[in-house]
Amino acid sequence: MTVRHFLADDDVTPAEQAEILTLAGELKKDPYREKTFAGPQSVAVLFDKTSTRTRFSFDAGIAALGGNPIVVDTGSSQMGKGETLQDTGAVLSRFVSMIIWRTFAQSNLEQMAETATVPIINALTDDMHPCQILADLFTCVEHLTDNHTPRELAGKKAIYLGDGANNMANSYMLGFATAGMDMTICAPAGFQPEQPFVDRARAIGRSTGATITVTDDVAAVAGQDVVITDTWVSMGQENDGKDRTTPFLPYRVTEEMMDTAGKDAIFLHCLPAYRGNEVTAGVIDGPRSRVFDEAENRLHAQKALMVWLAAHQPGA
Repeated sequence: MTVRHFLADDDVTPAEQAEILTLAGELKKDPYREKTFAGPQSVAVLFDKTSTRTRFSFDAGIAALGGNPIVVDTGSSQMGKGETLQDTGAVLSRFVSMIIWRTFAQSNLEQMAETATVPIINALTDDMHPCQILADLFTCVEHLTDNHTPRELAGKKAIYLGDGANNMANSYMLGFATAGMDMTICAPAGFQPEQPFVDRARAIGRSTGATITVTDDVAAVAGQDVVITDTWVSMGQENDGKDRTTPFLPYRVTEEMMDTAGKDAIFLHCLPAYRGNEVTAGVIDGPRSRVFDEAENRLHAQKALMVWLAAHQPGA
């Protein structure tokens, strides 16, 4: 058997995703029940990009699971000096029980996974942010379902507005399709998702019943159960030469827009947020916002993922 990694949202099946989300609920109620990293075993938490929620949630989660997080800015290691990712994966596997990495190219994770003999978790790449999507789905389970079970997400409708050509849009399509939720990406021309990600999500949807829609019409907010946005300028895009304000102004989430969504609709944003840009203060600080529950749920969802992943390795 090969090592199981979590490099992309669809590295788990719909049934496996539901297991992780169910476990997240159990660990939120009983935070110290699992001691996956008792010993303490160490977990490498690597950062090529700055972080607040990812760093604190993984650091705290590993400690709660009995482990020792080794948090490293990769620029201060030999990774920043040109050592191959294959060599790094082989070496770190001799020291730690799991590797968490927030990096740039998705291929970085894939190269490290070629030699790593411990699980690797994608803590954000330019292509995807799958741990955030687990937290968002868990937040939806908490606030949109009667019995708080992942299977009740099937048929719920979500819309993401803003830059549809970024990692969040890609992961929303893949992760929400895996959960059976209909996902609409609402973005201006020139900022819509790349077709391979759309096709990949639609292929998942054919088995889960989820639909994937790409549009530039903000009227698509009507009747949605979840309204989502993200910053208009993702990390690394600050100097890409594109106007990242004017095209997105019609996609700002406002109180009036939320009023057209479903009567019990919730608002999500992975943070950090810039009030007055992608969302008004009245929405993000209003009664439909679940952004701070969503942020907290990074901790619970990631703990569940680490416990689940450790239990699904060869010989476990």
